[in-house]
Amino acid sequence: MAKKKQEETTQQEEMQTTQDNPAAEDAAETQATEAQTAQEEPQDIAALQSELETTRAQMQEYLDGWQRERAAFANFRKRVEQQQEQTRRDITASIVKRYLEVLDDLELALKNRPTEGEGAAWAEGIELIYRKMLAILEAEGVKPIPAEPGMPFDPRFHEAITHEPHDEHGSEEIIEVVRQGYMIGDQVLRPALVRVAQ
Repeated sequence: MAKKKQEETTQQEEMQTTQDNPAAEDAAETQATEAQTAQEEPQDIAALQSELETTRAQMQEYLDGWQRERAAFANFRKRVEQQQEQTRRDITASIVKRYLEVLDDLELALKNRPTEGEGAAWAEGIELIYRKMLAILEAEGVKPIPAEPGMPFDPRFHEAITHEPHDEHGSEEIIEVVRQGYMIGDQVLRPALVRVAQ
């Protein structure tokens, strides 16, 4: 009982001291607030960490989606550029094919050109026109298909009009080029017409 009285007395003294000293009262309140904050902090940190992980996952998802779309757009752009280039080549090829017949006529005229008189001067003019036309076609990416007597026959680039025995050429060698072939890029405009040895 004496002990109980002593505790009550001590509490009363502390209360008296606190009432007499406002700084001590503030310190007591600060301690109580800090104790409460110390209990709340682990809960706040856990909530913030959870939110951070969610945000990181969402950010990674957005980044992956953006990278996929960027790659898809780059592929689309390449495909469109290739299609445009192919369309340009096809249009050029269809126009050039018409002029190849004129080129054939010029080549035929030059094979049978006169060597003397006024005809020789005209032949020189025809040859200049022929060369100019070849230069224009080269500027468009058109080139002749290699085909000469003695070369091996290649069905990708040559079209055989005859297969005949020949003493000077081996089997499947070109004997004569009847009509020159042309290609634009990797595309054959028309194959070279050739005679082939058996």
